[in-house]
Amino acid sequence: MATVSVLHGIPGLTVDVYANGQQLLPDFKPGTLTDPQKLPAGSYDIKVFKDNEGPGGTPALQKQVDVPAGANATLVAHLGADGTPMLTAYVNDTAPVAAGKARVTVRHVAAAPAVDVRANGTPVFSGLTNPKEAKGDVDAGMIKADVTLAGTSTVALGPADLNLAEGTNTIVYAYGSAEAKNLALKTQTISGLHSAPGGVPAGGSGAAAEARADGGEGTPAWVFGLAAAGALGLAAGGYRVASGRR
Repeated sequence: MATVSVLHGIPGLTVDVYANGQQLLPDFKPGTLTDPQKLPAGSYDIKVFKDNEGPGGTPALQKQVDVPAGANATLVAHLGADGTPMLTAYVNDTAPVAAGKARVTVRHVAAAPAVDVRANGTPVFSGLTNPKEAKGDVDAGMIKADVTLAGTSTVALGPADLNLAEGTNTIVYAYGSAEAKNLALKTQTISGLHSAPGGVPAGGSGAAAEARADGGEGTPAWVFGLAAAGALGLAAGGYRVASGRR
C-alpha cells in the first residue's frame, strides 16, 4: 500500500481526473488538496480532462505514474516554467525528525523563474526552479516565509506565517502563474515524525485535510475509484515518483 494525496495547482481550470479509465475526482477545482489516503501501490495511467470533457475526449494532461509500496506521495497538476500544464509526482519525506526540530519542504510548481525562499528575511533555499523541491530540518516554531526572485529582494509571494510544529514536515507549494499574476501558496503537513517512540507518520494533517473529495466524513469516493483502477491490472514501467531535491 501507499499513501497518496492529489493537489490541483492550475488556476482557472476545473477538471475531471481519471486513473486507468476510472473517474477519481470529478469537478476538481484549482487550489484543492485531497486528504492523504491509503491506496494500492503500482502504476496508474492518470488522465486529466477539462470539466465534463472526458473520458472520450483528448486529455489536457496524461502521465503514467508508478507509486512504490510504502511511499507517501503527492501528485500535483501544475504549470511548468513556460506555462504548459504538467503532472509531477513527489515522495514526501517521512524520515524521523530530531527532538525540537521540524522539517520544511518547498516545491516550485509555478509558471515563474527561479526563486529564493526566505525565513524571517533570511534565504534558506536559493535558486529553486520548477518543478524541483528543496527541504531541510529547522528549529520548530513560527516563521514568516516569503518567496523572492532568485538573487534579489523582489518578493513574488508572501510573506506568510508558517507554524512549523515539532515532528512534522510542512510542505509548501508555490503554484500559479507570474505572468497572470495569480501566484499562490498551498501547504500540506505530515505529522508523527518524532524521533522518540510513540510517533508514527500519519500521512497528513492540518492544511492537508482542508478538502475532501466527498465533502464529508468517511473515505472519499476517489479512493474507492483508485483502488478499483489498481485492481484492473497495473501496467509496468512509467513515471516513477522521486524524492529529494530534483
